Amino acid sequence: MSAYSKKDITKLIKEKALELRFDDCGISKAEFLPEHEKPLKEWIIKNQGYHPYLEKNTELRLDASKLFKNAKSVISLIKNYYPESKQKGKYLIAKYAYGQDYHNVIKSKLFQLIDYISSLKSDFTFKAFVDSSPFLEKAMAVKSGLGQIGKNNLLITNSSGSFFFLSEIIIDFELEYDESSQKDVCGNCSLCIDACPTNALYAPYHLDVSKCISALTIEIKDPIPEEFKGKLNGWIYGCDICQDVCPHNNNSIPHNEPLFYSENDLLEMSDDDWENLTEETFKSLFKQSAIKRTKYNKFYSNILFNK
Repeated sequence: MSAYSKKDITKLIKEKALELRFDDCGISKAEFLPEHEKPLKEWIIKNQGYHPYLEKNTELRLDASKLFKNAKSVISLIKNYYPESKQKGKYLIAKYAYGQDYHNVIKSKLFQLIDYISSLKSDFTFKAFVDSSPFLEKAMAVKSGLGQIGKNNLLITNSSGSFFFLSEIIIDFELEYDESSQKDVCGNCSLCIDACPTNALYAPYHLDVSKCISALTIEIKDPIPEEFKGKLNGWIYGCDICQDVCPHNNNSIPHNEPLFYSENDLLEMSDDDWENLTEETFKSLFKQSAIKRTKYNKFYSNILFNK
């Protein structure tokens, strides 16, 4: 039995999260999200075949309490990845991939937080996720008071815009839960929709994955369809267009995570460097990056498609 109260543990977890250089922490009850059932099923039908893993375990995606026996609370965390310096030139990589693989960086911090929770309360069960959760992590972040979903389908955080990673820890005991804000963060703004060159954002809060530049350059392994020739705007891995134009990102503050900084020549690569990229250079450049998962052939084909 813990010597700390539920209120104390909640407060201490949030303080420790900030100490570990997370930018915010919200906590919500692990439970069914009925308001998301219809939108999720409609999204799956619309984008069938592009994210097969999302078509599985629909029940788990809607109910974090079913991820393991006695799951009670979801600790949602956000970590800023907005860079101080950006690429120059024609060929562009999403900002989240500038540094080391975020999966590894954040997972390490999650387990440091879990170790700390263990010092407050022994004998508890948990699951930790970094962009791998079988539940609706953005919906849970909203439920935990961390922000709201924008028309570009991304979480607009309370802290500063949308250039953040999400991660979660689910535990089997109750904490004090945060309240979700009902604030409309977008209003009449449609800059993200207007700026999308492939019309992937075909309506507010609606995304056609088959047209999304991020999906085309990362998730979809087949050659990019010719209909998108000249429309990728130089993006060779991911895409930040709908975030770059979002007014909520106008005051984005550079992150404080050393491992997210580019420690190689990535930001200094010229157009010629990209166009003459060899497999050896690719492996050296991205040996600690999430980009290595894409493999050289797919990555280089993205460069040629933008040439």
